[in-house]
Amino acid sequence: MPYQFYEFFAGGGMARAGLGRGWRCLLANDFDPKKAQAYRRNWGGKHLIVDDIRNIAPEEMPGNPALVWGSFPCQDLSLAGNQAGLGGARSGTFWPFIAHLQALAQDGRLPPLVALENVLGTLTSHKGADFTAICGALHDLGYDFGAVVMDAALFVPQSRPRLFIIALRRDLAPVGVGQGADPLWHPKRLTDAYGRLPKRLQKHWLWWQMPAPRPRKLQFAQLIEENPTSTKWHTAAQTTALLSMMSEVNLAKVETARAAGVRMVGTIYKRTRHEHGIKVQRAEIRFDMAGCLRTPAGGSSRQLIMVVEGAKIRSRLISTRETARLMGLADSYKLPENYNEAYHLTGDGVVVPVVRHLARHLFEPVLNAAAPALKRQQA
Repeated sequence: MPYQFYEFFAGGGMARAGLGRGWRCLLANDFDPKKAQAYRRNWGGKHLIVDDIRNIAPEEMPGNPALVWGSFPCQDLSLAGNQAGLGGARSGTFWPFIAHLQALAQDGRLPPLVALENVLGTLTSHKGADFTAICGALHDLGYDFGAVVMDAALFVPQSRPRLFIIALRRDLAPVGVGQGADPLWHPKRLTDAYGRLPKRLQKHWLWWQMPAPRPRKLQFAQLIEENPTSTKWHTAAQTTALLSMMSEVNLAKVETARAAGVRMVGTIYKRTRHEHGIKVQRAEIRFDMAGCLRTPAGGSSRQLIMVVEGAKIRSRLISTRETARLMGLADSYKLPENYNEAYHLTGDGVVVPVVRHLARHLFEPVLNAAAPALKRQQA
């Protein structure tokens, strides 16, 4: 029998894609009609509610979910954002999410597992007060909790570290929990955040453990489209202009790629830097993997690519299908036709194989161990 789940802040359903066929969605919610349209195209709209999370009524939340997933907005928690924290208009939607869990608890349906996903800025927002508030809210609902930091670079050629807070209902026995931090999943930034928690919350902390994934073989160059339909290759003049925006350090990277004798693909972000007291826009390139996909709404430019084949250098915007591949989505996933809508959809999502790793090595073992107790409670 499949595990049942809710997916709040669902976007295009990337958490659903990662959970896989062994999971059944009871409820999906997002307030963005354009993202919801993509969700319907890929998953259908049977369980989808397109509305502000605050407007969902308890009677609209069906069944007994084993997991409630929430990738709540990051804008107010990100170091690049306005840093309003959980009091902000976007990231503050965490609180109605908690209110829905409270409603489920009052109805005797508090889910065994809750998973929250967000940026690493969550750990230090308001000097750690927001992270403490999140842990405190889960504690007060009746959960023990822990967190892991997972970089998508372990699975796909994109640098994208994210925080995952996983809470287990306190009446259930934890599985896969260690005695202390594992450097792979619990870097110093996370252990420092744990150290700032009050003792009453540290007593309910779980050091979740998972095996390391197999070394990633997929390289960014393998994801590139030669003839993309969502964007066009730059003219020679545009590519030259892009090169002129590079510092000596970044131009040296391009020269190294030219001398390599093989096709090299790099990704570029345009960033404003201060040089000698003057603001200068620079094009910064890396050839090891793609930079973290960020939406323009998050205060970032769109990512470009540069293909270097000896003396031949080409450039263009990254294609929407390439962004989807960087998120681990299959090519069968239907993207919006509008470039900005597709970029926004993927840039705001969660990386599919990261969710699959969590499901396979954490969620499913915990739920399998808890199955007998859960059956007795639901009988």
